[in-house]
Amino acid sequence: MLRGNLIKVVHILLILFTGSTMIAEENKIAKSAEDICPVKIGMEVPSAIIESITGSDIDIKEIVKDQKSIIIFYRGGWCPYCNMHLSELQKIEEDIQKLGYKIIAISMDNPEYLSSTITEHKMEYELYSDSKANACKEFGIAFKLPESEVDKLKSYHMDIEKSSGEKHHILPVPSLFLVDAEGIIQYSYVNVDYKVRMDAASILQIAGRF
Repeated sequence: MLRGNLIKVVHILLILFTGSTMIAEENKIAKSAEDICPVKIGMEVPSAIIESITGSDIDIKEIVKDQKSIIIFYRGGWCPYCNMHLSELQKIEEDIQKLGYKIIAISMDNPEYLSSTITEHKMEYELYSDSKANACKEFGIAFKLPESEVDKLKSYHMDIEKSSGEKHHILPVPSLFLVDAEGIIQYSYVNVDYKVRMDAASILQIAGRF
């Protein structure tokens, strides 16, 4: 009798824990780009599993470990504004490296689509997949795109489900985080207007300060 009651209690606790975990995860996804709550300057880079272009899992904390980094979150290779920004970053990569940084670009594209982006744009810096939305949620920049917007993008031949391989319709607000060698965020630029990105000259200027 006692054993049966204990099993019931454990079962109830598991249900409550699972439910609270699901709620916590949902709370990390904003209803709109305007409702996001990005990580703050002075905070550590959060732990989040993303994928390399080969499909290997890796924690973003390991990627930036002991290395000054500029972390770029972009929507995907299907976004023309993202592609223009990636190309602009490529032009300053050598100067960024001279300042002791490496560039890490993260999108919702799955590894297969990342490889296409690298080939098409001859990228040399690191691209990673956050198709499960782990990183953008932990960085506080994830939001769910309304169905109407998903359909609108499809009408322009921009299929976010196909590029990510997921149906969650989560996107990151395009963002930039400058991280020191200790993994502390020293600067951030987050703009809910996906058409506006920090220009290369400004990135170099900011990076030179740290």
